[in-house]
Amino acid sequence: MLSLGDALAWLDSHQNMERMLADSRRDQPDLGRMRTVVDVLGHPEASAPAIHVTGTNGKTSTARCLTSLLTAKGLRVGTFTSPHLEAINERITADGEPIPDVELAEVLSTLAGIESLLGEVRLTWFEILTAAAMLWFADRPVDAAVFEVGLGGRWDATNVIEAQVAVVTNIGLDHVEFLGPTRSDVAGEKAGIVKPGSTLILGERDPDLRPIFEREKPAATWLAGRDYECLNNQLAVGGRSLDLRTPGAGYEGVWLDLHGSHQGDNFAAALAATEAFFGQPTDDKLVREAAATVRSPGRLEIVRRQPLVVLDGAKNLEGAHAAAAAVTEEFGSARSEILVVGMLHGKDPALMLEALGARRARLVVACPAPSPRTQPAGVVAEAAIRLGVDAIETNSIEDAIDAALAEAAPDDLVLVTGSLYVVGAARAVLAVEGA
Repeated sequence: MLSLGDALAWLDSHQNMERMLADSRRDQPDLGRMRTVVDVLGHPEASAPAIHVTGTNGKTSTARCLTSLLTAKGLRVGTFTSPHLEAINERITADGEPIPDVELAEVLSTLAGIESLLGEVRLTWFEILTAAAMLWFADRPVDAAVFEVGLGGRWDATNVIEAQVAVVTNIGLDHVEFLGPTRSDVAGEKAGIVKPGSTLILGERDPDLRPIFEREKPAATWLAGRDYECLNNQLAVGGRSLDLRTPGAGYEGVWLDLHGSHQGDNFAAALAATEAFFGQPTDDKLVREAAATVRSPGRLEIVRRQPLVVLDGAKNLEGAHAAAAAVTEEFGSARSEILVVGMLHGKDPALMLEALGARRARLVVACPAPSPRTQPAGVVAEAAIRLGVDAIETNSIEDAIDAALAEAAPDDLVLVTGSLYVVGAARAVLAVEGA
């Protein structure tokens, strides 16, 4: 067996393949590599019934809500999410606990060992991690698996699973270079996870997009606002108070341990998916237990109180608007705000800053995201200055956090945002400082 270091080095050697395939993805979509590897492995993806989650925003939080609900029902639950914040193990969990280093090394060693059996097939980095999750879930084994799509849906590596429940949180314009220029194009890609005979939980409310999903021939479609919904979504101490409705039950005054009104919609979708998965409503007590214990790191996560430091991985305009609205509602518009912002190429810095509410900020601290695809910090700072906001440029996340904290008064709010890469690095920096 390879050591963890050697296993991760082997995994990282496939990064060039990842980039090459990304460049040609729209013209040459392909699930052939994943189908080959799961066939060689004996189809671990079929070892447990699955729920598949896609959408432009809210995928990871919905997957974590699902995990909490299924665990409360007494199941052993495997969950595959992306991206990770600090450690790659976070992507593959059982009952919310990341895969241990030794077991990650073991499943990666198995995949490295079969590579020669695949002939000319060479897997991408993401395909390897997806296969690793499937293999680990089968080996444990788990009773149920929750898979979050990496990108799109139809041609995503996770789509070799035959999920009995598919969840689509919403449809927005993100990754249009791969998924297409219109919301209909994006919907068509995400609809690809819906298998004939499955139940679709559709959080997107645009009626013009509904036929795109119905063409995939689900046995049933549960629509947000018609079949399930978050009826009441109020700010509560440390989270939200929700009234929820599913096809089979109603729940009042459920306390959700997450910030942001959009998390009420994510939990409602997860609750509907759980009901569809079991074919019956979830007991009220178990719903409350799951809602009170769910965690979604990096999503409006409070990591310090004086000053208040909030991390949110808003990576597109819809996510930025949601983050700004949640900050205003939950943490008070009277606070003086400092934004620490880094983002990837493909995002318009001015539009993102506008959506994040930068015009009301006292200062924008621009930083590079720890990714080869980062926007230069200077570009972000210049965009802020053009909006009439004071801004400074820093060379790293650590420098940006130091600058923001040095400038902040005890009653200020520091929002670290723009990319999950930025948030992950900020969590590491703040953890070292004892946050």
